[in-house]
Amino acid sequence: MDDDRVLRQLGDELMRLTRRRSQDYPGSELDASAFRLLWLLTEGPPRTLRELADELQLDQSTVNRQVNAAIKHGLVERYAVPDSSSRLLRPTDAGRAAYVHDGALRAEVYQGVLDELGPDRAEALVAELRELNDGLDRAHSRLRVEPPPG
Repeated sequence: MDDDRVLRQLGDELMRLTRRRSQDYPGSELDASAFRLLWLLTEGPPRTLRELADELQLDQSTVNRQVNAAIKHGLVERYAVPDSSSRLLRPTDAGRAAYVHDGALRAEVYQGVLDELGPDRAEALVAELRELNDGLDRAHSRLRVEPPPG
């Protein structure tokens, strides 16, 4: 196997995928950053700004600007938690509705792709992507430098 060729091809395909992260969908109510924020906050538990930055792998100042814009547009709200100095973020009803609306637009596109693949290839694709992501998580965790004890 030509490892260099396969590595370049993988890089090409990953670049094609990441270009679509900011794809506009006709009829969308949200920009790409608001959709990603609402995805995390709607599909999972409330989070702190730091947790969002870690999950999105973005600088905290970038996520702070995105969160403040989402708050300004009434999509996200901050709230206090007893016995904690950190405030959590959660979607508002309007944010949840916009996420569901835009999620349906995206799902229609992806469902068409899965239909083209057929059920067996679609299942295999999801399994292979999960393995790729799990491998990337392991590889990146090995790159993190742990602070010295004490």
